[in-house]
Amino acid sequence: MRKAREVLVIGGNRYFGKRLIARLLAAGDRVTVLNRGSSAPPPGVTHLVADRSDEKSLTAALGSRTFDAVVDQVCYTPRQAEIARRVFTGRTRRYVLTSTVEVYEYEDSIAPVRETDVDPLGVAVDLELPWYDPEFLDTNYGEGKRQAEAVLAAGPDFPYAAVRVAHVLGGDDDFTGRMTHYANRIRAGEPIAVPVVNHPATYIHVEEIADFLFWAVGQDFTGPVNAASHGRLTTEDLCDAIAAHIPDGKAVFRHVEVGEVSPLSFTRAYGMDNSRAVRLGFRFTPVRQWLPKAVAETLGKEG
Repeated sequence: MRKAREVLVIGGNRYFGKRLIARLLAAGDRVTVLNRGSSAPPPGVTHLVADRSDEKSLTAALGSRTFDAVVDQVCYTPRQAEIARRVFTGRTRRYVLTSTVEVYEYEDSIAPVRETDVDPLGVAVDLELPWYDPEFLDTNYGEGKRQAEAVLAAGPDFPYAAVRVAHVLGGDDDFTGRMTHYANRIRAGEPIAVPVVNHPATYIHVEEIADFLFWAVGQDFTGPVNAASHGRLTTEDLCDAIAAHIPDGKAVFRHVEVGEVSPLSFTRAYGMDNSRAVRLGFRFTPVRQWLPKAVAETLGKEG
């Protein structure tokens, strides 16, 4: 019988975070959730309230607690990562950072990118940037995650893993509104703006990334790892799947050279190579296998 683990989840009250918590509880783990108290965690967990950006607040809330693993769902800046590294060094055997495909935003590669294409040890960290400014943080999301990874990697004895998550789709609680945006335009017969050269991207289903994070908690690898389903999709692929869910639906595209394009349309390649995770033992599903299900989940009975 597997020994119950002490797992702390920072944030994680919505979307794939809440699915991760459900998996941990179902496995018999003892789960602690730490957030700012703006929303209640699910039943069965220990709830700690603190501002994770405030080191004194975080330390006071944790008290003398130690953990087998920490899953940090809401670390967006190098400042937050520095606090986490100081607070959790010696307090956890494993620290899993939820990172993003956006760390590759400066890479110019048609081939799927590997983890080594962005080595955290080679990323410059600037703590003086206005990371406290929500507007700055929103427009520098990928850079914030890059630098957060770099801070964690700089701790030679800090047992961290950074899960670089592909674009997530699916679930009836998808808060991004991206599929609904496309569905509304398809229903209205309005064109969908995409780049002249619209590059494909990698995706992952909301349930699969929850599975991946649950799996990562129990592993011992360190450093960055890409989490993406097999295969890539263009915006056209995604919209065609949505149109198939809508009676008489047809996606019409407008190719633009300059100007704003639709969400999940890319002027550069956003494909990730998932072979490291596969070698470590995780089994991904093909993106086209779950895409119709993801559309049906997100749009429900719309059409």
